[in-house]
Amino acid sequence: MQRTRIAVDIGGTFTDVALEHAGRLTTAKVLTTPAAPEQGVKEGVAAILSSAGLRPKDISIVIHGTTLATNAIIERKGARTALVTTEGHRDVLALRNESRYDQYDLNISLPEPLVPRHLRLPVPERLDNEGRIRLPLDENAVRALIPLLRREKVESIAIGYLHAFVNPVHEQRTREILAAELPGIPMSLASEVSPEMREWERLSTTAANAYVQPFMERYLRRLETELRGMGLEAPVFLILSGGGLATMDTACRFPIRMVESGPAGGAIFAAEVARQCELPRVVSFDMGGTTAKICLVDDYRPQTARSCEVARVGRFKKGSGLALRIPVIEMVEIGAGGGSLAHVDGMGRIAVGPESAGADPGPACYGRGGVNAAVTDANLVLGRYDPATFAGS
Repeated sequence: MQRTRIAVDIGGTFTDVALEHAGRLTTAKVLTTPAAPEQGVKEGVAAILSSAGLRPKDISIVIHGTTLATNAIIERKGARTALVTTEGHRDVLALRNESRYDQYDLNISLPEPLVPRHLRLPVPERLDNEGRIRLPLDENAVRALIPLLRREKVESIAIGYLHAFVNPVHEQRTREILAAELPGIPMSLASEVSPEMREWERLSTTAANAYVQPFMERYLRRLETELRGMGLEAPVFLILSGGGLATMDTACRFPIRMVESGPAGGAIFAAEVARQCELPRVVSFDMGGTTAKICLVDDYRPQTARSCEVARVGRFKKGSGLALRIPVIEMVEIGAGGGSLAHVDGMGRIAVGPESAGADPGPACYGRGGVNAAVTDANLVLGRYDPATFAGS
C-alpha cells in the first residue's frame, strides 16, 4: 500500500508543509497565523493537497513540528500558573542552583521564574531520598489552597515535592484533592514530567510544562478538529525536542518536550542529507523568518543532550536561561532570521534582531502594514530576491 505523508512546521513567520507521495515531493509555504496557528496549517494542507491532486483521506500520516511552546515561554504568554511544593522549598525556582553565569558581573540578571512567589505554595510533607515518608502529606493544608487558587484565577498547576521522583504518592494525592474541587484545570506532576534527581531542574521543567500546557493543548485539539473537519483521518504525531515522535495525547500532557520541536526536525533532515551525500561530519544551518539554528552533525547523527535552556537573558551564556531537563538535539539558536528588524542601538550602531516582524505584519515588503526594515527588505532592495518567485508570495 502506498503511504502518503504530510509534514507541517509552524515557525514564527511561515508555516511550511511538505507532502510525499509515490516518490514525489510537493511543498507549500503560507504565512503563520499567530492568533490561530491551526488556520495556517489548514490553509497549507489544503493548498498542498490541491497541488498534488490528492484528497484528505489519501493521507496516511501527519508529522508536525512547531516552536509555539518555545515562543510562549520567551514572550511570557503562557498560563497563570501556581506551584505546590514542599514546605521550606518554595524559593527553589528563584534560588536555582546558586551558580552565576558571569561571576564578575555585579549587576547580573537572571530570568524571572515563570511562577511568581505569591503563587509558589508550600505544603507540609516530606519524603527522604529513598522515598520513605518522613512527614505525611497535610491534606488539610492542600485543601486550604483551593480558595486562593480560585481567587487568583490560576489556569494551570505544577505539583513538585522533594524526592517525589522516587515515590510519587504525595504528588498523586495532591492532584486528587485539587482536581476534585478545581475540575478542568490541568495539573503537571514533577514525578511524571521529569522523574529525575536535581530539584531545581525538575521543578523548573514542571513549572514550564504547566505554563504552556493550556495554550498548547487548546491549539493541538483545535488542530485535530480542523484536520478531521477537512476529512483527514490520518494519525497526527508531534516531533519532540530529542527528535522522536509523540502522539497527540502525549503532546497535550507534556508539551514542554516540544520546545525545540521545529528546529529538531531541521537537524534530522540535515543529518539525512549528510547521509545521502556521505558526509559524516557537517554543520547544519537552518534560517527561518524569526531565528537561525546551527547544529553539529557527527557520524550522520545530530548531537543530543539530556537538558537545555530557554529564554536566556545573556546571549550565548550558559546558565542564564530557564533550565529544562528533557532530551534535546543540541543546537545554538539566535534571533536572526528573514524577519529580524534593524535598529540603532544605544551606542549609535546598526543592529539586527532579536525582534522580528513575524508573520503579522511581516517585513515591510510584504505590504501587510510593516514599516520597519527587516533582513528580507534589505535583500529585496539589494536584488537578491526575485519578487515573482519568492516562496510564500
